[in-house]
Amino acid sequence: MNLTVHKSTGLNGDITIPSDKSISHRAAMLSALTGSVVEIQNFSLGADCLSTLNIIKNLGCEVDFLSENFISVNAKNVFKKDRYNLDCGNSGTLMRLFSGILASRELEVVLSGDESLCRRPMKRIIVPLELMGAKFKHNNYTAPLVIKGRELFPIDYKLPIASAQVKSCILLAGLNTYGTTKVTEPYISRNHTERMLEYLEADIVSDGNVVKIKKSKLVPKNINICGDISSAAFFMAAATIVPNSDVVLKNVGLNPTRTGILDVMQQMGADIQILDKKTDCNEESGDIRIRTSELKAVTIDGAMIPRLIDELPVIAVMASQANGTTIVKDASDLRNKESDRIKCLVSELKKLGISIEETDDGFVIEGETGHNMKGGCEVECYKDHRLAMSLYVAGLICEKPIVVKDFQWVDISFPEFLKLMQDLKD
Repeated sequence: MNLTVHKSTGLNGDITIPSDKSISHRAAMLSALTGSVVEIQNFSLGADCLSTLNIIKNLGCEVDFLSENFISVNAKNVFKKDRYNLDCGNSGTLMRLFSGILASRELEVVLSGDESLCRRPMKRIIVPLELMGAKFKHNNYTAPLVIKGRELFPIDYKLPIASAQVKSCILLAGLNTYGTTKVTEPYISRNHTERMLEYLEADIVSDGNVVKIKKSKLVPKNINICGDISSAAFFMAAATIVPNSDVVLKNVGLNPTRTGILDVMQQMGADIQILDKKTDCNEESGDIRIRTSELKAVTIDGAMIPRLIDELPVIAVMASQANGTTIVKDASDLRNKESDRIKCLVSELKKLGISIEETDDGFVIEGETGHNMKGGCEVECYKDHRLAMSLYVAGLICEKPIVVKDFQWVDISFPEFLKLMQDLKD
């Protein structure tokens, strides 16, 4: 589906942000490990999270929709077969985290996915799992992955790059491994796995950028999932740069490992307020109010990068409207997403008239408040949902309409995106 995006004269109103995709993945996975029944409220309906449900069903769980996004997971008959073929769809999170879960169980599994997923690098999870004694067959560290599960050994592993997916993979292997498995990151990445394991009473301890876990039996508890700040980011950015905007985003997750975009936007001078903050199921959430703002350039690097890695494409769009030179560095992991997000982002934003240059580990943008992007062209999303939505936001401030090709890839994470955006335009 090719989508035409027109210039906006203002975004106004309140919307409720859909469920956090990262937490939804983990809620379904960990529910499958309880051996009991767990109810999950506000589960994400994005294609990636539906792939998670398909996998746990194939592993033996009964999954019932009690209402549109309220589900029940019955894991009393999980892991009853010796061999499984599991389709991870487009989700790298699924493949990497399930590799940790399955490598420590005595069964054989084939993990595969779509064409895009089968090109993504899996070496960074295979190496630590093999150090724990896991057995893999693979195609030069890409999927399909064949895992022959077995009892593993604990390790003390230092991640070369902060990565929530790699950290989670090792921790989930350690959850079913005798002894203490320890993971150290150079910086703290998102910690939804640790928080949910703690909520379900696993034997896990976090101390800064170090996490330790021992073999544990999870205690089944019902889970309520907050809204996804990575989804909210597109509306935050749009309300900041589209003139005459005043938007309230309701029920947004405010986990400190994910709020880097709030910190950066405040450094840029954005008009943001946090309202009604609360904690539920070991995760913070609240409402966010954003109004049109005059922005200034910033440098984003180091420990900030893991806290906003998924938001960097739309931050680039905001930076085009910030006075001065915005520099993003230490973000080489962007090249390992659904696309090479550095190369692809730079290529497409240049088409719109944004002054952006690629670097080895990020990009540099020369911005200006009120800079009129020319538009009037087609842009590619490279089958990458976050690029598609970032380009949509850019289209809202282009003088001429733009066409975002293959916009249907947004459904991977955010099928409600267009409706919610239209609600703010009406």
